[in-house]
Amino acid sequence: MRRPAARLAPPLALVVLLGGAAPALAGQTACWFEHGAVVAPASIAGLTGDYVIDLSAPHTLLHNTKAQAAGYEDTALTVPVRLAGQTVPALAVAVVDLDARGGPFDTPIAGVIGADVLGRYVVDIRFAPCRLTLSRPGSEPAFGRGASLPVTLVGGVPTVTAAVADGAKAWSGPFAIDTASTAAARLPGLEARLVPPGTKLDPQARHLAPARLRALSLGGILFESVGATLADDLPAGLAGTVGTQIWSRYRLRLDLAAGVLRLAPSERGASNEKGPDVAVGP
Repeated sequence: MRRPAARLAPPLALVVLLGGAAPALAGQTACWFEHGAVVAPASIAGLTGDYVIDLSAPHTLLHNTKAQAAGYEDTALTVPVRLAGQTVPALAVAVVDLDARGGPFDTPIAGVIGADVLGRYVVDIRFAPCRLTLSRPGSEPAFGRGASLPVTLVGGVPTVTAAVADGAKAWSGPFAIDTASTAAARLPGLEARLVPPGTKLDPQARHLAPARLRALSLGGILFESVGATLADDLPAGLAGTVGTQIWSRYRLRLDLAAGVLRLAPSERGASNEKGPDVAVGP
């Protein structure tokens, strides 16, 4: 942050030790919660736009139409990524076709910000009104009381232990924390008998939850008769994902360095807010 002109400059030795201006310890941006996904303003390679915030995506992605319009022809880039006042100066980003992911949104989706960016910070997500905060570990704002779930990294994404039941059987395992899907659970090999006759399961249509599960259990809490859909892109070792039908009931704090996901009761308010771009904290 720029210091007031009237204040004295710090000693030269201190500037050298700090390597110049220190990075922001915390930054916040207004986001919006649309079609089951958290979306926020961000930039990849200087290309600003609306980006899906997806903790269940191991890698950050740039939409090929966005890249090509800016003159990028390669499908693998190493470029800066900026989100909520924080910058990763050089990140490996894949350029892919995201038309299927962006189809339901009112405005074009420029890309997906994944766990390779988000996992570097303490991530706070408030759904209503939507706010995304990224903090350096140890500098995060007060969160208040809430439940805590152990988090482990599987296939490059943060996971919690959950269990699902379809009436005939139940299974448990590591489930990715999915902030970009409507369904309470996305599951590989979802059985046809869980889906209404004539319904086609499209794993790219993550704004839909056409199947039903009898129950999902998470942190000792039972959620009954919840929506589900098919997943065909999960990293090896995952049993599925837990989506925003569950998470939007809470405020979330993911601290991957500490291995914990904290949940607090949701604050009621407008859930579809597009607010100011980025407001950087101290």
